[in-house]
Amino acid sequence: MTSKNKWKYIFIAVVVVLAGFALADALGYFNPKPYTAVSHGSHSHYVPHDRDPEVPINNFPQTEPAPGEKITPTGQIVPADQ
Repeated sequence: MTSKNKWKYIFIAVVVVLAGFALADALGYFNPKPYTAVSHGSHSHYVPHDRDPEVPINNFPQTEPAPGEKITPTGQIVPADQ
């Protein structure tokens, strides 16, 4: 194998690995929080991973829950122990 071919395969491998990380990040694999910020025009809504699909995005809060709070599947912020 020539040096030129070796560098070509190394480059392709690096691009594939970086694309894999980008895809995993886009799918939320590295998100440790139980909710995701969904951009909605000039603001964001914080939506839990177990969101009720019947509830529109507008019903979810525009502020992150405080420590000790969680967002319910219907969009209310409640204490985390409920």
